[in-house]
Amino acid sequence: MSLALDTDFYRLLAGSYRRLVGAPLAGPAGDDAQQARWLYEDAPFCVLAHNTDADPRFIYANRAAQACFEYDWDAFTALPSRLSAEPSSQEDRQRLLDRVRLQGFAAGYRGLRIAKSGRRFWIEDCTIWQLIDDHGEMRGQAATFPRWHDA
Repeated sequence: MSLALDTDFYRLLAGSYRRLVGAPLAGPAGDDAQQARWLYEDAPFCVLAHNTDADPRFIYANRAAQACFEYDWDAFTALPSRLSAEPSSQEDRQRLLDRVRLQGFAAGYRGLRIAKSGRRFWIEDCTIWQLIDDHGEMRGQAATFPRWHDA
């Protein structure tokens, strides 16, 4: 089942963000289904999430992220998240994810990423947070960034 418009997954994303970062994730007012649709289809910023596998795989990428990384939903959600960074940037990326595991979230990150075509780009002002459900179970990590530009 696709998590793109799944309201339970939206509540996990937005609820974890609010608890850890202290701010709302989504935009215009509405019920969870409307918020999930807006975040996936219309948000002007990127949102990504990966699972807790030993080699985490993307489980969510809104349309802004799909356009930025040049993958459609099916390709994105089959991609190990480490492949969003070039090999030379993966150590930096892993250090960041380890810090997020310990602290719950990190804000203000800037990092080099790579699109499907090989285009390199910088993500700016990125916030990464733990996806923790209402029972305290770790379900993955997510990231959002409002700006990106070619390297």
